[in-house]
Amino acid sequence: MSLLEITLRSLVALAGFLVLPLLVGQTEHKVMAHMQGRLGPMYAGGFHGWAQLVADGVKFLQKEDITPAAADRRVFRLAPALALIPYLLAAAAIPIHPGAVIADLPGSAVYVLAVTGVGILGTLMAGWASANKYSLLGALRSAAQLLSYELPMVLAVVSVCMAAGSLSLGGIVEAWQPWWLLWQAPGALVFLVAAVAELQRPPFDMPVADSEIVFGAYTEYTGLRFAFFLLAEYAGIVVMSLLVAVLFLGGWRGPFDDVLGWAWTFSKGFVVAFLIIWFRVAWPRLREDQLQRVAWLGLVPLALAQLALTAVVVVMTA
Repeated sequence: MSLLEITLRSLVALAGFLVLPLLVGQTEHKVMAHMQGRLGPMYAGGFHGWAQLVADGVKFLQKEDITPAAADRRVFRLAPALALIPYLLAAAAIPIHPGAVIADLPGSAVYVLAVTGVGILGTLMAGWASANKYSLLGALRSAAQLLSYELPMVLAVVSVCMAAGSLSLGGIVEAWQPWWLLWQAPGALVFLVAAVAELQRPPFDMPVADSEIVFGAYTEYTGLRFAFFLLAEYAGIVVMSLLVAVLFLGGWRGPFDDVLGWAWTFSKGFVVAFLIIWFRVAWPRLREDQLQRVAWLGLVPLALAQLALTAVVVVMTA
């Protein structure tokens, strides 16, 4: 691959990475407005509130950028970027179409899990550097949540990698068969729930519980720095949704996938993103003990059972 091709691919991926999270944010405004009868997001700009996202961007630009006097300024300012960049690195390894991937790594499934796990450092840095007890408590909740849900997520990915006989995301899509929709369904459920928890989205949003700890690690952030954390959240939804599509739904596989492969990948990812948004509207926030119970007594045993079933099937069909 030439340097020019690498540069062009990188620019296209960066543009897509910046646009897709904004579209997810706009979609969340509309979905929540319809489900909860909110009229506000339907008025900005006229027809169906098309300018709501623009209005939000202008609002963040106008807000004063405040750094607390007692904060560790360097860490405080670096945290928003560190929360966002891991999702950009992960997106570079997710194949959208045969050959349409920035970094075609042999172990891309392991790589993606590794870099997405780094994003929690941005939250921990934000909570520690803010010199705010509520922020620190939110950051510690985030760390505990990551430790609880990283294990079932990894087990679910190991199961599908074992079934495909490959650690490459592209290889998993090539090996995928339609009957995996039933066979690997428990693993897909485990991965999706764990992904929602790692993104700190409702009903797993205890680290940012505004009724308890104001807004957790992000309490002291304003303006564009706060907007970066929101962008990281939506970027996480995009990455996790595409991962579910690639790992468990066949990625670009579908009718006319030689031409419409990218459309299949994005369509499946959009359905998963819609589910993540729907969870926010439909489910109440869990308590901390309920969160741990779901992880250790629910998802981990289910993921281990799926892993054992996959091992048996692979051995019997070898």
